[in-house]
Amino acid sequence: MQTLTISLIQTHLHWEDKTANLQMLEQKIMGISAQTELLVLPEMFSTGFSMKPELYAEKMDGESLQWMKRVAAAKKIILTGSLIIEENGQYFNRLIWMLPNGQYGVYDKRHRFAFAGEDEHYTAGSKRLIASVKGWRINLLVCYDLRFPVWARQSPSAADRAHGEAEYDLLVYVANWPERRSHAWKTLLQARAIENQSYVVGVNRVGNDGNNIYHSGDSMVVDPMGEIVYTKKDEEDIFTITLKKEELVAVREKLPFLRDADRFLLLNEDDTLEDL
Repeated sequence: MQTLTISLIQTHLHWEDKTANLQMLEQKIMGISAQTELLVLPEMFSTGFSMKPELYAEKMDGESLQWMKRVAAAKKIILTGSLIIEENGQYFNRLIWMLPNGQYGVYDKRHRFAFAGEDEHYTAGSKRLIASVKGWRINLLVCYDLRFPVWARQSPSAADRAHGEAEYDLLVYVANWPERRSHAWKTLLQARAIENQSYVVGVNRVGNDGNNIYHSGDSMVVDPMGEIVYTKKDEEDIFTITLKKEELVAVREKLPFLRDADRFLLLNEDDTLEDL
């Protein structure tokens, strides 16, 4: 059975200051002495949760993406986190899954946080990104997506379900989740692990943002039974953990709940059953 070693960076972010954030994060990343394979950064790691994409958005060949390529290659890791991206006149809160060879995948945040006006500035994504590495399948989501369980729900094929197999093994959320709603953050991370029989990793920022909203971090690793393996409150922290596939498989074999799950289709707003 394969293992997967993951590093979480819980950090303060310099408000709308790309240069300062990239310099700070590179120093932290290069200072990690532990061997790691996947490194997870918070949501909008180069700016903080800004509602000014017209000022801070980058193209897909922009400085931050080039920075991710360079750092991933130098450290020989997979690097992930979200950025403000402009494409075809639209703005996206886009998670980048950067491989050390410079290839990458993308996921555009599906659920925009209307309470803060995110829906007025950013275009919603319509497709999930489930990446593969070392025999692990990893579902990559962003912050507010956490409140919508259907979007994260395991949806294996009928054949996979009959053999007790799942659509993914690890669920990752990158976030700028405020302290005032930290109870929801912590509770829902555990819920997603329990209902999907999956490891869950949530990486959040700490400190005040430019709107004086405080973030307590509470980054977390949760096992497939919903038990908290790691969490950290209020402080900056870099944490590395090795997940074991055999432990995940053992849970699913002992408690084969996914075999009994409902089958469903996810439709976009403009989809009809006739389109599928």
